[in-house]
Amino acid sequence: MGHDPDREPPFFFQKPADAAVDTSAANPTVTGRNCVIPYPSMTSSLHYEAELIVAIGKEAMCIEPHEALSHVFGYAVGADLTRRDLQNEAKKLGRPWDVAKGFDYSAPCGEIVPRHEVTLDPDTPITLCMNGELKQNSTIGKMIWSIPEIISTLSKYFKLKPGDLIFTGTPAGVSSVKTGDLIRIQCGNLPPCVFEMGEKESSSRQT
Repeated sequence: MGHDPDREPPFFFQKPADAAVDTSAANPTVTGRNCVIPYPSMTSSLHYEAELIVAIGKEAMCIEPHEALSHVFGYAVGADLTRRDLQNEAKKLGRPWDVAKGFDYSAPCGEIVPRHEVTLDPDTPITLCMNGELKQNSTIGKMIWSIPEIISTLSKYFKLKPGDLIFTGTPAGVSSVKTGDLIRIQCGNLPPCVFEMGEKESSSRQT
């Protein structure tokens, strides 16, 4: 997963905290409804990227890979939603990706499970289905950078704090999603991240 199988240095970007959406809060087994993510404005090319998520539980600064997992609270699965047309334009112009990656509702996340309750190994599958059709299918052992390496590298640039969420990269099969599509992301024994793409939000102008 990632860009270069020869392990070029990892590349990071950030989403604001309020981009995260807890899809498990919809509780569809009780309500009969899935979490609905509004289709974002200013794009005609919204893409999904299924990712394993690491939730930090203990402050970390300039740590080594062998120390990294002791700073993890737990794991979840989720999606990095991307305005692909805006990202491609930003790449051409050498501009930051903020509006392509960091918009409202752009980080749907499933329930976070404490790490001691999660079984992850190189053969653990990560999948994304859209409308029941398998679109992404890989294993976490195919990540170019391991979870401890990702955490260690990030901790050298930023002080990691409890509550930080690290999205760790996506398998092949990334594609577009439109209003009405149902997304289901799974990884091992983690609770799935399930959401439906809704309509664009209407204007909130006051009269």
